[in-house]
Amino acid sequence: MKPVYIFNDSIISSLGFTTAENVAAIKNDTIGIRMVNDPALYPKPVLLSLVDTDKLNVRFAEVLKEYKKSVPAESFTRLEKMFIVSISDALKEQANVLRSRQTLLVISTTKGNIDLLENRHKAAFSHKRVYLWELGRVIQQFFGFLNPPLIISNACISGVVAMMTATRCLQSGAYDHAIVTGGDMASEFVISGFASFQALSPDACKPFDMNRSGLSLGEGCGTVVLSTEQPLSSEGDMIRVAGASTSNDANHISGPSRTGEELSGAISEAMKQAGLTAADIHYISAHGTATPYNDEMESKAIELSGLLHVPVNSLKGYWGHTLGAAGIIESIAAISSMRNNMLIRSAGFETLGVTALLNVISAHQPALISSCLKTASGFGGCNAAIIYQKQ
Repeated sequence: MKPVYIFNDSIISSLGFTTAENVAAIKNDTIGIRMVNDPALYPKPVLLSLVDTDKLNVRFAEVLKEYKKSVPAESFTRLEKMFIVSISDALKEQANVLRSRQTLLVISTTKGNIDLLENRHKAAFSHKRVYLWELGRVIQQFFGFLNPPLIISNACISGVVAMMTATRCLQSGAYDHAIVTGGDMASEFVISGFASFQALSPDACKPFDMNRSGLSLGEGCGTVVLSTEQPLSSEGDMIRVAGASTSNDANHISGPSRTGEELSGAISEAMKQAGLTAADIHYISAHGTATPYNDEMESKAIELSGLLHVPVNSLKGYWGHTLGAAGIIESIAAISSMRNNMLIRSAGFETLGVTALLNVISAHQPALISSCLKTASGFGGCNAAIIYQKQ
């Protein structure tokens, strides 16, 4: 099969509006999770990691000018603006792929424009704008993509599954390029849902830590450009998608497997596709939600896969759980770690609080990273694993 390479990327989160800004903030140990008092989102103060709306609007206005669009900014939802700004940033050096029949747009989101169900937004947009296919159509038409978008909505593994799906479409020979973008936003619906599970932490989340008490919600958007063409860069910077797999444990609508066997199965299959063994994996970017059962299950899966020696972190302590964006922005940050040969500490971690003896990264440190495993798990028992490798 054709190799699939990582080209440009972009991250929008509470930490910044480019990949460089986000990576710099993480290296400076900046935490984007803040107490928010907004009755429109939740009746009580709640910890959230939010994208700066004013900066988003300024950046979106710049993109409208850049693409010579005469439509008013108010005709786009906040999430649509995030997607468009992120894609625009990732495509700055590859605008030529926009109007090619060989380019596929893949969109990852769990809730899309879910905030349009709220009374305060109902009068501003057509009711159909809440449908994921309509969100995809708006993004497609803005940029002029010739092919209809492929939308992935598979709980919290959506971003990793979008990367996997795009890779397989490229490997099939049907396309030469893929724009993979993932995004979600904080909303009354999402926050109340996780609050009803009593899953929200009163402090910034602490993945894999003994004192973890739940997750922190975040919003964000990320975009990756994939191609079967080799990047015009040094060999050390050339990174490809080496393998990917999914599984489902069918355990519970919201509770993960208690054994970790199913996530371990996805990890093993991804390593098999990549032609790698446990000894070849240099870094794990874990899902790490900081909920008691997810972290425990994931630690068991890593143990079953023979990967306890591998340095592991979760980035959710920096920008929270960004749902449909998580698998993509965390992949981008992991790829940045590979390119810079730098392991990033797992924010919030102090004392190991899971059964398996994970090698959790407690401080930023240089390290040779030739391969990275990214994992994800979500409601409904879904699991995903993807491997990035230098070539």
